[in-house]
Amino acid sequence: MQIQKDVRERIKGLLVEHNLDAFLFNSQPNVLYLSGFRSSNAYVLASHENFYLFTDARYYERAKQELKEGWEIVLLKSKPLKTVKQVIKRNGLKVVGFEKDKVSCFFRESLKSKGIKWVGSSNFMSKLRAVKREEEINIMREGVKKADKIYTELLNYIKPGMSELELRAFIVSKAMSLGAFGESFPAIVAFKEGSAVPHWETSQRRIEERGPLLIDMGILYKNYCTDFTRTIFIGKADGEFKKVYQIVKDAHFYALEKVKVGTPIGEVDKAARDYIKRKGYGKYFVHSTGHGVGIEIHEFPRVYYKGKDASVPIEEGMVFTIEPGIYLPGKFGVRLENMVVVVRGVGEALSEVSLDLIEL
Repeated sequence: MQIQKDVRERIKGLLVEHNLDAFLFNSQPNVLYLSGFRSSNAYVLASHENFYLFTDARYYERAKQELKEGWEIVLLKSKPLKTVKQVIKRNGLKVVGFEKDKVSCFFRESLKSKGIKWVGSSNFMSKLRAVKREEEINIMREGVKKADKIYTELLNYIKPGMSELELRAFIVSKAMSLGAFGESFPAIVAFKEGSAVPHWETSQRRIEERGPLLIDMGILYKNYCTDFTRTIFIGKADGEFKKVYQIVKDAHFYALEKVKVGTPIGEVDKAARDYIKRKGYGKYFVHSTGHGVGIEIHEFPRVYYKGKDASVPIEEGMVFTIEPGIYLPGKFGVRLENMVVVVRGVGEALSEVSLDLIEL
């Protein structure tokens, strides 16, 4: 994968906007986004003239093979940042940005060097990464299609007596068999009252003959994440569960209707939240309606009616989740989640799995 020309130009535009000669990226997600190269020890230095990838001997030869046009590969020695600073000085770069929200105090101290002015920046690329290119969207569509297949096969696999962890193991195994790198996050499989804990830790608890089962899963496919949640019912669902399920389902669609280019993203959250409040369950919706998804499972922007992201206008190419939920402590929870891509001005769910209630 070679860095896209438009991405390269947008990075250069950010350098101009921030009055920088160059920017040093050290966080793995940003290095991966820019280079397509996965490494546990790599940096990208972007200047107005060149893009450098620094990595150690474990990855150096592979980097030279995979990254060619538009890249200069630099071997890191025993003192990595010394090598980086040598390249910066050799190229006459004086004012260099760095990811202050992604570094340790030790890293920051190690940057100090005579002749280089370091300028810390937070979320330097968050808005750039929020708007996906066609190539990225196509990869994510492929990933979601594979995740849908895993979920569909999981429904046929579930049997009373199995543990939550057995079901997670099935998800992981199927993901690998379909070409995924693994999970995009540890799958949440939550039975009965466990489903009332939004981020339940999948356990050895056994699936019984009757009760709600929440499945929140995602795969990592070609470096991009998927995210998906359904809540089903083992056996025949009771009236209370059906009522709550329908409210969450309706809230999901009210939120989806708000996904239009130019609309502040906080309005998406507000649509779901206001409906759930009107139905009397407002205090049981305890998280935001969604979040951006891409190289990382949680990216900019947060889909919430409060905070700095609330006023962010929705743009063509954005990908984020819609996942309203109602959680009744000690009883059960319902969450319904799809990834949504903004195409032709409106939101389109990537998953083809129905939001209708399934009783197994």
